[in-house]
Amino acid sequence: MDITSIRAILFDKDGTLFDFQKSWSPWAAAVIDRLAQDDTAVAQAVAGVLGFDIAQGQFLADGFAVSSTPDEQIVRLKPIFPDLSGEEILTRMMSKMDVAVPVPVRDLDRALQIFQSRQIKMGVVTNDFEQVGRDHLQHAGVQDAFDVVIGFDSGFGSKPAPDGCIAAAMSLGVDPARTVMVGDSLHDLAAGREAGMRTIGVLTGTASRADLTPWADIVVEDVAEIAAFFT
Repeated sequence: MDITSIRAILFDKDGTLFDFQKSWSPWAAAVIDRLAQDDTAVAQAVAGVLGFDIAQGQFLADGFAVSSTPDEQIVRLKPIFPDLSGEEILTRMMSKMDVAVPVPVRDLDRALQIFQSRQIKMGVVTNDFEQVGRDHLQHAGVQDAFDVVIGFDSGFGSKPAPDGCIAAAMSLGVDPARTVMVGDSLHDLAAGREAGMRTIGVLTGTASRADLTPWADIVVEDVAEIAAFFT
């Protein structure tokens, strides 16, 4: 990939900046326990919605929760809990957020420093809540590296729609054609492509190289490998 014209990089959050399985699998297990309340059938139903393998303790490669928004998850969970409102389901899910500890991918700090040293502007476009995204970046100590954070609730919708990516590029003051969208899922890459950006797939989520290759200009192991292009 020719990087000479790149002026901005947008990152997905989970599976891109943070290792997806290490960060979110403990949360999923805790949420399933919280919602199921020792009912095995309900636990399996919730796991089926989220795309979580209870026995293995990890998300499936094509798990619904990997790319969906919390609101989309609630819609699918609601039939399992007809006596609960969507807000009540969300409250129970959010009560386990302390278990979702963001685990940065390899050499994340160093990679971000390299991008900053090359005057590359950076933003995050996530299908999580904007505030949760900001909290996770702060927890990892990397919040100052990003000039914009956009979540599914920021007013631009969710990926794979391109609106959040376009809004992030506008906020950074960079032409989408000179922007790269980096993500671990097809939603990320489809959003970047539709926004007129170049796309890079990373393998720190649940998707394989074969899954991402048709949608990405290139596929790399992780963000650190992207940073190596700038050294």
